[in-house]
Amino acid sequence: MTGDCVFCAIASGEAEAEIVHADDDSVAFLDFRPLFHGHTLLIPRAHHETLADLPEELVGCLFLLARRLSVAVRDAVGAEGSFVAVNNRVSQSVPHLHVHIVPRVKGDGLRGFFWPRHKYSGAELSETGELIRAQLRR
Repeated sequence: MTGDCVFCAIASGEAEAEIVHADDDSVAFLDFRPLFHGHTLLIPRAHHETLADLPEELVGCLFLLARRLSVAVRDAVGAEGSFVAVNNRVSQSVPHLHVHIVPRVKGDGLRGFFWPRHKYSGAELSETGELIRAQLRR
């Protein structure tokens, strides 16, 4: 863990998150302030601030998983597609590399970069996490 990085704390199990996938190199979990339900963040376990900092040997595995998650998230929440993005420093709210996997439907209101955020209520967080985990097991 690097300093007080919340994503390092999630990766190590020191902080809570709705984990949808975990392996030796990466962790994927639901964003606690999602653009839409199912909005997932994929991080390398090791602390790397930007995509340029990620060791070359980890790039392929991380993005193969991002591809799998883009389908799992889409199917889990009944979306039409997905938006996959990485911020490098600018607009990066946590300075730990993370890939956003956001489910999309036509007319969902995302225009430009002024996007509304939505909160989960009640059991929606764990229910959405389970839907994505079920899709990944397929």
